[in-house]
Amino acid sequence: MSMHSASGIDSAYAWRRLAASVLLSTLGGIGMWALAVAMPAVQADLGVSRADISFAYSLNMLGFFAGGVVTGRLVDRRGIVFVSIVSALGLSAGFALAALAPTLALFAAAQVLVGFSAAATFAPLVADISHWFEKRRGLAVAIAASGNYLAGAIWPPIVGLMIQHHGWRVTYGSAAVLCFLTMIPLALTLKRRAPDHDAAHAASVANQSLAALGLSPRALQTLLIVAGLSCCVAMSMPQVHIVAYCSDLGYGVARGAEMLSLMLGFGIVSRVATGWLADRVGGAMTLLIGSTLQCVALVFYLLSDSLFSLYLASALFGLFQGGIVPSYAIIVREYFPPREAASRVGLTVSSTIVGMALGGWMGGVMFDITGSYRAAFINGIAWNVLNAAIAWWLLSRQMRRPAVA
Repeated sequence: MSMHSASGIDSAYAWRRLAASVLLSTLGGIGMWALAVAMPAVQADLGVSRADISFAYSLNMLGFFAGGVVTGRLVDRRGIVFVSIVSALGLSAGFALAALAPTLALFAAAQVLVGFSAAATFAPLVADISHWFEKRRGLAVAIAASGNYLAGAIWPPIVGLMIQHHGWRVTYGSAAVLCFLTMIPLALTLKRRAPDHDAAHAASVANQSLAALGLSPRALQTLLIVAGLSCCVAMSMPQVHIVAYCSDLGYGVARGAEMLSLMLGFGIVSRVATGWLADRVGGAMTLLIGSTLQCVALVFYLLSDSLFSLYLASALFGLFQGGIVPSYAIIVREYFPPREAASRVGLTVSSTIVGMALGGWMGGVMFDITGSYRAAFINGIAWNVLNAAIAWWLLSRQMRRPAVA
């Protein structure tokens, strides 16, 4: 029996654990996607502006950011089971409080808790699964990250139908019950201790790679944070506002929810495919490819606003951008030691949530000022160019200074 088989690395158990992680991420992901669909209904019920309800969404994303940072560190210290149970309890409480909120202020406060708790089902699970694979780490990380997009493909149509027939408050109350009853049992299936790596050797390789890149750990971490923020300011425009955009054009909320589902469904395909690619060309090249293609997809949204073109643009956007966020986790594992994985991945991936929060709010403000989303799409393209420039610069340094084996 090989050392890896004995430890569980690349084993059949590792793949079963990956499946459980994806399911847990899919369930917890409702905390990230529910408001994108409920936004028009909540706005009408509470009597607020588009910018106001977009700000509530931004608070959800800021809560997600804080949760990613805090829970990433907790995973390194307390393990994934403890963090996942806390996540389930927090999501249940947050959805229940939101369902009862009579004002925007209380609803927005509940969104902070929902976002914070949902964060534990994204970056921490991605970091955890990265310890269980070596030969197929890129693919495994991409599949784990796909749980977030699988949630985006599944929940928007369900939430949309629930709101249509029962209202958004009943829908949020149902989400609270669902998270409590399903996520805690799933979390308990992840009790097995993470496999032991040759920590000294892994840290030595990471330090040599970082030195060859010519950057300090803090410099690379900062660069990844800026890249994550900029890519998701761009990403947020379709993901946050596509439902409201379709409603404004007269196509209806249901059409917008279908486009969001289509977008995120194709994002799953993209994430798995780019995970396979990352195992062959590395994280930086995968990031550059994904960033460039995402920018192309954003341009498609500017060309036409017909129903067919919006479906097409949403499919292309999902297909092109899904692999960007997992690329950051791969880069972290290439240049930082395993013992820092959850903290580093949590901080890096959480910066993308700040981008979603900032971009989602900016889209609402630009709509209120101009009466359309055209300026918001152009703003997203500009931020996307910044992300692509960072990816290109990082890759160019990597190619000039190859990592020491």
